[in-house]
Amino acid sequence: MNAIRRVLRNKVFRLMLIVFGVWVVVCGVLALMLLRAGDVSTAEPSDAIVVLGAGLRRDGRPGDALYRRTVWAAQAYAEGLAPAIICTGGQSEGRPRAESEACRELLMSEGVPSDAIFLERESRSTEENAINAKQMMEEQGWESVIVVTDAFHMLRADWIFTSYEVPHTNYPVPRNWVRWTWYSAGAAREIVAMHWFLVKEALNLPYTDFILRF
Repeated sequence: MNAIRRVLRNKVFRLMLIVFGVWVVVCGVLALMLLRAGDVSTAEPSDAIVVLGAGLRRDGRPGDALYRRTVWAAQAYAEGLAPAIICTGGQSEGRPRAESEACRELLMSEGVPSDAIFLERESRSTEENAINAKQMMEEQGWESVIVVTDAFHMLRADWIFTSYEVPHTNYPVPRNWVRWTWYSAGAAREIVAMHWFLVKEALNLPYTDFILRF
């Protein structure tokens, strides 16, 4: 009986090692894909630019991520890539205003006219960013958008916008705009979030806002 137990334990241990090894490989592949997606711009002239929401400071000013994304979107607008910008992001608990409102204020300080800025004030996740941006596109008769977000967030954002059939190209904020320690932390959290996305897609689960925010 003891010999049988030892054999079973060894088999279970080997199986666990195999599963762990496969998981490590998957994480490595995701990390490489994340790096590539964050370094490659596919942006082309479109109907609008979508700035993905990110947190505000307690006084309502844009946090670092929202600041980067908004300034990069303003540059895309200045380059003539699109005639309009959609600021996404609702109001988080403990913050005095919506992320999209802070985005608009910063865009205007960067020279973007107010009539070129459209606000989406309800979303609380990347998934909601995509859903609500698509609805706004339909209302405005727009056919394509450029998605602007941090380099470490670009891969998952691309997956989500593709999943919701939003015609888009990508314009990631340059990786060197983010301090390496923050980039590494953001990338690690993204890999965790992508695990959930892959499980959700594999099981065909309905929309949920159970997703990591940045």
